[in-house]
Amino acid sequence: MKIRLDNLLHSSLPLVLLLLAACGGGGGGSATPTPTPTPSPTPTPSSSYSVGGMLTGLITGNSITLTDNSTDQLLRTANGAFTFSTMLSNAAPYKLTLATTTPTAQPCTSTYGVGSINAANVTSMNVFCGMPGGLSTFNGISSLSQARSNHTSTLLPNGKVLVIGGWDGNNTLANADLYDPATGFWTATSSLPMARHSHTSTLLPNGKVLVSGGESTAGTLASDELYDPASGVWTAISLPPQIGFNQTSTLLPNGMVLVFDGINATLYDPATGVWSATGSTATMHLNHTATLLPNGKVLVSGGADNGGIGTADAALYDPATGIWSATGSLITARYDHTATLLPNGKVLVSGGYNGSNYLASAELYDPVSGAWAATGPLATPRSQHSATLLPSGKVLVSGAWNGSIYLGSAELYDPVTGAWAATGSLTTPRFQHTATLLHNGKVLIFGGYGGVPAVMGNYLSNAELYF
Repeated sequence: MKIRLDNLLHSSLPLVLLLLAACGGGGGGSATPTPTPTPSPTPTPSSSYSVGGMLTGLITGNSITLTDNSTDQLLRTANGAFTFSTMLSNAAPYKLTLATTTPTAQPCTSTYGVGSINAANVTSMNVFCGMPGGLSTFNGISSLSQARSNHTSTLLPNGKVLVIGGWDGNNTLANADLYDPATGFWTATSSLPMARHSHTSTLLPNGKVLVSGGESTAGTLASDELYDPASGVWTAISLPPQIGFNQTSTLLPNGMVLVFDGINATLYDPATGVWSATGSTATMHLNHTATLLPNGKVLVSGGADNGGIGTADAALYDPATGIWSATGSLITARYDHTATLLPNGKVLVSGGYNGSNYLASAELYDPVSGAWAATGPLATPRSQHSATLLPSGKVLVSGAWNGSIYLGSAELYDPVTGAWAATGSLTTPRFQHTATLLHNGKVLIFGGYGGVPAVMGNYLSNAELYF
């Protein structure tokens, strides 16, 4: 056992003084005790934080070296969580770099791999390695239990993806599946109490999922349900004032959900479980898009009337007042398009159909001016495609119907240049599918209608990942 010398001297000092006094030492008079020195306080170490993340997709038998700030290296031979041994102090910068995988060269990249410590451990330095084919490619993965289109896909807080309902060409579906990115497999969860397609699903702040509206074989549904990921149980809730399908649902900053069916809007309050009406728009907007803006308002753009004629009208919903107001009109009337909020606060609208033509045009909405401006067009007209904002800030558009065939091509929009560029093609041409950005930076695409050859389509159960 190691004993500190200063502690030993301090504990022996009274005995030494007693012996000196008994022997008459110390100058012949009464000895004045020597004061015990106060030990210096041990300095409190500055707070430090661990840095790490998750590795996925590494081929078995391969290895990869991860380096943090070029000072701490980790050799990884298996997928899973990793943490660097070096602890970094608050405000210290960090940067993740990757070495080439061995013995097989395998494309790997990272998300959120650079930054500064902000008084918390860093767990977001995720690394994902692709299958042979390189970056910016689509790769097939395990299939869903059921072919479907017009379904919904919801990313849960635990990183899994909940797939709900849909249509398989003959039946409206009640079954639901979960995709786990950690394993790459699908598992069944409890089925909806009522089968539906063309509905909406919204992740609430409490972690539950609100499913609203849609259609069944009997017609438009007036039932809504909540899914609890913790228990896997569905619960029926109160009915909204209006019913609809092909509607949109938007989670507002105040935690309420705005559901808009193209004419009427309703609000759902998760705290009370109560629905309330919240006004109508001046123009019909069937098959529109709804986008939550940075200022908290909701932009509804485009849509169609009952005759299938597109509109260029756009409207804003203000949660603070509950009032709808007109904003600048689109340059081109359209529906079955996509709308994506960009990191700069603008909204990118691409493709769609106007009642006569399938569109390749794209435009940007500026919330500050309320005006639309043209941006670079798509390489090919697209309708009922998907659009996904990537961690890089670019927008991935994939699949579509163009009036004669369903597309397997994909394009990337760069907000810096305003131009589109081709990227890898889908393994299966499709439209009416869903695309979900996962926590690891990959995009999960599945379902829809399509296949090869293009003139003999079917409802799809297969899935793929873009990275």
